[in-house]
Amino acid sequence: MTEEREASGDGRERPRTAADRRGRRSSPAPTEGKGRATAVRDARPAKVSLPSRLARFLREVVAELRKVIWPSRKQLVTYTIVVLVFVSFMVALVAGLDFVFSQGVLFLFGT
Repeated sequence: MTEEREASGDGRERPRTAADRRGRRSSPAPTEGKGRATAVRDARPAKVSLPSRLARFLREVVAELRKVIWPSRKQLVTYTIVVLVFVSFMVALVAGLDFVFSQGVLFLFGT
């Protein structure tokens, strides 16, 4: 069946990959070797100094922090209480299990 489609002679070639079917590849994939370097690597600028990179990083951090939606005081108190209750529950659970297992070991092996 596939030979019939390939040999149909209608001038259309079946796409080989999903990228080809979506039309993302304008030329066929290279069959041998790695081909040429990508455009990003060809146009890579020279290294920038460390203080310049650090300043840019800090500017981007401040810009991201401006996008953050900070919780209101009421939300902060609610979240804090939820965390404290959960941690207290987990501490009590672990302490209870520790007590039960220690009593079991004492019962089994004696003092």
